[in-house]
Amino acid sequence: MSRAAKITLTVSVLGSALIIWGVHHLQEQERETMFQGVLRDDERRREKMRQREEDLQRSLQKRELYERVQNVS
Repeated sequence: MSRAAKITLTVSVLGSALIIWGVHHLQEQERETMFQGVLRDDERRREKMRQREEDLQRSLQKRELYERVQNVS
C-alpha cells in the first residue's frame, strides 16, 4: 500500500469515527432536551390540577355559604 493510500485511509477512518461520535453526542443532547420537556409538562399538569382543586374548593365553599343564606327549594 502506498504512503498516500495509507494517509487517505487513516484520514477517512478518523473522519468517520469523529462524525459517528458527533452524531451520538447530538442524539444524547436531544434526548435530554426532550426528557426535560416531559418533566416541564408533568409539572404544568400538576400545577393545573392543583389550581382546579383550589377552584373546586372555593366553589364548594361559596355554594355552602349561599345555601345557608338563601333558601333552596
